[in-house]
Amino acid sequence: MAFESKSSVASATLAPPPALAERNPRPASFVADNDSDIPRLESFRFHSAILPEPDDRSVLVYLPREYYDDPDRRFPVFYLHDGQNLFDEETSYIPGHPWFAHTTADRMVEAGLTEPVLLVGIANTGLRRMAEYTPTRDPKLGGGEGRRYGRLLLEELKPFIDNTFRTRPDSQNTALGGSSLGGLISLSLGFEHPEAFGKIAALSPSLWWDHRSLLHRIETVSTGQRPDLRIWLDMGTEEGARHVRDTELLVRLLERLGWRSHADLEYLRVAGATHSEDSWAARFDQVLQFLFPAT
Repeated sequence: MAFESKSSVASATLAPPPALAERNPRPASFVADNDSDIPRLESFRFHSAILPEPDDRSVLVYLPREYYDDPDRRFPVFYLHDGQNLFDEETSYIPGHPWFAHTTADRMVEAGLTEPVLLVGIANTGLRRMAEYTPTRDPKLGGGEGRRYGRLLLEELKPFIDNTFRTRPDSQNTALGGSSLGGLISLSLGFEHPEAFGKIAALSPSLWWDHRSLLHRIETVSTGQRPDLRIWLDMGTEEGARHVRDTELLVRLLERLGWRSHADLEYLRVAGATHSEDSWAARFDQVLQFLFPAT
């Protein structure tokens, strides 16, 4: 079965503090959007030349407190799909049930469990979410524009983020993640572009897509071709035996290729967890701790 699509729409921003004054000029395609009550959340809307839409898409950037406290410090970046579900109760797929990713990140840094990281949420485009988050075309469901979406991230969004904020732009300090189809496209783009995204988070990945085409693709990878990726995988037991089975098959494939459990690969099978924003929010702290552990 296909998991449901998620709605779009996101908006939020924070006027840049003095520490951000010396920025490179922003491309004309990115326009600041100012109407959030969430501190340290900046928002931009932009029109992609690669995947043009009638409406601009939103990009949300949450800055850790340390960004303001230390104007010379640079930070890792975590790019996340379905950005409207990350922070704001009003724009989340089910109103009132976002991931609260910003408060979780702050709590983990304060506890000394993770390093400060910029969270970049890319809002989906509603009806085109399935097309953009799928790497291949399914005979019945269509889709398959994932590589063009990957170009959007690599050629438009990442350069803008790296030129606008004080980032550490190398692959080992850049993560890509999402849930459901967002997890699927994160895995696919990680294998295609490990030079850009060295850390991957796939929460409840939709590995069923196109007759499990991503699994078949990974089966053809040789040990010598294994990309240098740190990978988080998870699945809730209430999402269905088929989805648990597919995820655990992927874990075995990755281990066969040389990934090491609890080192550069982490798999969490979550008892009682469902395919929902609340379930993903509940384990986002563990995702952060694995991908960005405090040093």
